[in-house]
Amino acid sequence: MKIAATYENGVIFAHFGKCAQFLLVKTDQNQIIEKTMLMADGAGHGALAALLHKAQVDLVICGGIGEGARSALHELGIEVISGAKGNAEAAIDAYMKGHLRDDPSGSCHHHEGSHSCADHCHDTEGCHH
Repeated sequence: MKIAATYENGVIFAHFGKCAQFLLVKTDQNQIIEKTMLMADGAGHGALAALLHKAQVDLVICGGIGEGARSALHELGIEVISGAKGNAEAAIDAYMKGHLRDDPSGSCHHHEGSHSCADHCHDTEGCHH
């Protein structure tokens, strides 16, 4: 399995569509066998789904994500775990241990005005403001 976590300075980046890099982890029988970084190279929102699909990602762990991006990922067979925050490697580990589940509050349904997905965070650990 290949897992991608939105990533900035060691923590889960709060907004999938604006993520500049992903921590990619390849696993085998719940053991990490390889870690690499995937740069978005300016791709955003829907283009990120294609980038992750090309990288053969099976699962994305992120903070906030819009419904369009979630749908694009699902159409490509990529599972989404949203609402994550804090240390990216710890989030991946929690997923592999069965402790991290998709949090519907991690979805962004509106992007007008001054709203950002980081507004969903109730503490600052792992949040990008």
